[in-house]
Parts: sequence; C-alpha cells; structure tokens
Amino acid sequence: MQMGYNLNLEQTQKLVMTPKLCQAITVLQLSSLELSAYIEQQLEENPLLELREDGVFDDVDKTGEPEAEKQDNGFNWEDYFEDQYHDGRDGGIIQKERQQKQMGYGYEKFLSQTPTLSDYLLSQLNLTSCYGTDKLIGEYLIGNIDDNGYLRVSLAEVRERLNVDLNRVVKVLHLVQSFEPVGVGARNLQECLLIQIERLGIKDDVTSRLINQHLTDLAKGRLVKIAHNLGVSIREVQQSSDLIKTLDPKPGRNFTGMNDACYIIPDVVLEKVGEEYIILVNDVTVPRVTINSAYRSVLNKENNIDSDTRRFVENKLNAAVWLIRSIEQRRLTLYKVASCLVELQRDFLDSGIKYLKPLNLKKVAEIVGIHESTVSRATSNKYIQTPRGVFEMKCFFATGLNNDAGTKISAGSIKKLLQEIIAGEDNRYPLNDQKIADIFSLRGIRISRRTVAKYRDELGIPAVQKRKRY
Repeated sequence: MQMGYNLNLEQTQKLVMTPKLCQAITVLQLSSLELSAYIEQQLEENPLLELREDGVFDDVDKTGEPEAEKQDNGFNWEDYFEDQYHDGRDGGIIQKERQQKQMGYGYEKFLSQTPTLSDYLLSQLNLTSCYGTDKLIGEYLIGNIDDNGYLRVSLAEVRERLNVDLNRVVKVLHLVQSFEPVGVGARNLQECLLIQIERLGIKDDVTSRLINQHLTDLAKGRLVKIAHNLGVSIREVQQSSDLIKTLDPKPGRNFTGMNDACYIIPDVVLEKVGEEYIILVNDVTVPRVTINSAYRSVLNKENNIDSDTRRFVENKLNAAVWLIRSIEQRRLTLYKVASCLVELQRDFLDSGIKYLKPLNLKKVAEIVGIHESTVSRATSNKYIQTPRGVFEMKCFFATGLNNDAGTKISAGSIKKLLQEIIAGEDNRYPLNDQKIADIFSLRGIRISRRTVAKYRDELGIPAVQKRKRY
C-alpha cells in the first residue's frame, strides 16, 4: 500500500465556543437569583463594571453595543468617553465622583429570630420546678432531640455520661415528653403515637394494639389481615386507622428550617388587563451595571500609558460591554419565549389545567426563530407568575396522548380528569386502574392501565385496596 501526502482546500462551517459565546449561554440559562450572584461576581473581577445609580442610563444601545462606532474590531473609546464626559469648556474630561446614598434603617426593617425546637423545649423546661441535676438531665435530653422531635440518645448513655441514676433519667424524660409539641421526645414511632393518643385521652385497646403491632400492615392497607389477627371487625380497624392518620409522626418538623424559608422569585410576571395578557420580565432583583468612567483616561491617546496597561483595560472594557449585551439579550429572548408560550397556552391561562395543550421545544423554537437548545436554556429553572399561580416555565411544555378526535390531550389534563373520576367514585366499591382506563376510553382517550397507575402514583392517590371503605 502506497502512502503519501497531499494538500486539499475545503470550506466548512463549524461552531466555535468562544469565551464570549460561553458567557452568553451561561447568562441565558441563569434564573434571576443566579444572575444576581453572577453579576456580583463579575463586579468583583472586572474593575470597569460598576452598579448603575438611579437616573443613570447604560451607554449601550439595544444591540448591546456602545453608541460610539467600532474600529479595528474594537471600540473607539476616546470618542466614546469624550462624547459622554466632555465639559464643553477646555476640552478636558470631567471626572465624576459617585457617591453612595446612605440609607437609614429603622427597627421595622428587622425581624425577630424564629425559635428553634430546642429553644421552645428549653423555655418550657425553665417554667417547670426542675432544678439542679434534673434540669441538667433535661437540657442534655433536649440537646439530643433531632429536628423531627425524636430522642437520638439511649437512656443508658445519658446515665453514663451524666453519672446519674437511671430512674432519674426516666423521670425527666417523661417530663420532657409532656411538653409541646405533643409526641416530642419519643424514641420511636410507636412511642410517639402512643404519647399523642394518651394526651388526647383515647383509651382504645384496638388503636393501641394497632400502633404496637401492626403499623407495617396498616401502611400497606392490609385491614383484613389486621382484623383477623386482632379478632375484631374490619370497620373497627378502619376507624382506628382513620384516627391514627390524624396523628403527627414528626412532631418537631414544624420548627425545622423556619429561618431558612425559600421563596420563589418569578423570572416572568404575567398580568391580565382586560382580555390581554401583559408580559413583564422580572429583573428588579438583578443589579443594574454600567461601565466605570474612572478608567477612561487610560484609553486616552494623549496619555503615555504603557501597552500592557492599555491592553488590560481594553480587554476588561470589552468583557464589560459583552456582559451588558448578554444580559439584555437574555431579557429579550426570555420575553419572546414567554410571549410564544402565552399565545400557545391561552386556553390554559383562561380556563385551567384541563385545557393545557401538548407542546414541545421544537414548535416554540420555530415560531420564535431560535434553536431548540436556546428555548430549553431560556426556560430552564425559571418561573412565571400568572393569574392562576406561579408555575415553572417547563410546565408549559406538556406531553400528551392521542384521542379519538385525532388531536392530543396533555398529561396535565389527563391527571385532572383522573382526580375527578376518583373523587366521584363510591368508596365502598372503588375503581381499579383498569376500570379507570375503560372510563377514559369511553371519553375518547386511549390510555393503558399502567399509565393510569403511573399518573395515580404521581398524584399521590393510593391504590384501590387503600381507598376502600367498609
């Protein structure tokens, strides 16, 4: 086989991921909170970026480019700064000093700290007649209660660590278990539930035996088996089961993370005015950035600045302008995609989830005139506030099933119909998944039994044996 070298000239097109393009993609897929954090990071890294004050407009037009013209693939920085900061008298440049506005803080701007579960229990311990060693034991027990309200240390360990009598530890534990919330300080689920029925004054042997012996079977809906083992009727078992379901298996969870509440800040706000929907891109939380004018003298040709310094400032200035352009491009893309979603899902916004239509990224991309990946990034991890509530933008892209009319119905609509069918069933004779699938078939919707079971699980609806009432 003969080997040799030759020269070929061919023309190809390929996408080159430049740093600027990577930044534009990153900015597009960030939510409002993430974008705020990203801009704060850029403000620390780029000295030519600064926060824009009220009444100061960006020196960037709608395309993100400065008003000065480009030359040699760069900006005409001298003309740009001269136009903005010339004093009109001696041709010099006025250096404006930006002053931070001092904000006053009143007491109404501060919130009191929400007490934790430990704080709440300790406050109750301090109100008892518990002193000395007993109080030390109580504080040690409370310090070992987890966020769900369960004691995570054995009594033998408490006795050994504090060098006290075991009976004394048991006595203080019973005191702690009498505190609010009811059921706190239990060592397992059975003890937690027993404490609660005791505080409620319920003295029912069937309920106590259910808690002590048959919680696993109860969770699986095996009421017939439990009734046979206890020698009682199924109706008695079901009544005790209904009572147990009203108890709280995690009495301390209402205190967990109350100071770490997470709020959803919508990226798009949709308001209905008359018969029209007004779309607002919510960028109130996003810091407004502009270009710092303090470095303009570096780019002045009249100043003898070394080339390295000048090149550094030019690179940072290019990066700053590109960031401003990327933020504006994100806003425009988000607005276009949101407008398309509102137009395509108008029936859902007007009438509810039953009218949500099947939709994919490709259709939106074709209407807006962008790539599918851009639509995906523009809607990823973003929320839209509508008159019907706050939804993740991905919710507008619903899968669907065919019906006899030759059209598609979304999964959200099917789930809503499934809820309505189960809500209207006879509890004594609940419908199994196959019967529900047959009902959908009569309504012109072809759906399998397994799909019904899948949607039912996603909605948190129990199986037929757990829905049956005796």
